[in-house]
Amino acid sequence: MSHLAIYPSLEGQTVLLTGGAGGIGAEIVRGFARQGAKVGFVDLDETAAAEVAQETGAQYEIADLRDIEALQTAFANLIKDLGAPKVLVNNAARDDRHDWTDVTPDYYDERIAVNLKHMFFATQACAPEMIKSGQGGSIINMGSNSWWEASGGMPVYTTSKSAVHGMTRSFARDLGPHRIRCNTVVPGWIMTERQKELWVTEEALDRHLSNQCTPDPIQPYEVANMVLWLAADDSSACTANNFFVEAGSV
Repeated sequence: MSHLAIYPSLEGQTVLLTGGAGGIGAEIVRGFARQGAKVGFVDLDETAAAEVAQETGAQYEIADLRDIEALQTAFANLIKDLGAPKVLVNNAARDDRHDWTDVTPDYYDERIAVNLKHMFFATQACAPEMIKSGQGGSIINMGSNSWWEASGGMPVYTTSKSAVHGMTRSFARDLGPHRIRCNTVVPGWIMTERQKELWVTEEALDRHLSNQCTPDPIQPYEVANMVLWLAADDSSACTANNFFVEAGSV
């Protein structure tokens, strides 16, 4: 991918993210590593995290993001080692399918913890360091096109992902005076290994592609490219907004 952009404003900057061991997150780690950034990520999968770290030179902490105290400790360790973050990417999530009739209060709370709650507390852990640095920053939250499309079969996931947009806009207002920008990236159906293993069939993919404006399946690096641009100074006037990477799907 030598033809893709290099952003000088990212070189040497500390970038922290959640869910960097696989899928879109791993591509985001690779993308920032190519920019010469100092990358740290939090994940639960130690084997996969070690592989990504060896490939990219990134640093990682193992933590279950449902455990907020563990999340806070992980970010504190990364900040101690890498310095105040200029960029935070709240990426981690799981789009497990579930029937609304089977959802219990405990399952609901667990899904919200997996897909939303940790984003708030990761921001709370990192934004004060951005403020103290006086250099501004960029916080990028991962949304989902699923709720925009009125997708069924995972209502707690879509509930949590729709809430990401409200959280983003509120933080954009609260942190804007410190020149910290907050945006949401909205992926469509991205061809990660997890998606291909669990849900991509020829029929399902053909049906989905027929609803896109462009005909090609979307790859994880294409989402990472949007994240890189939002992290860089090139997008310095962009905040409180949604940036879609969904090939115009409806």
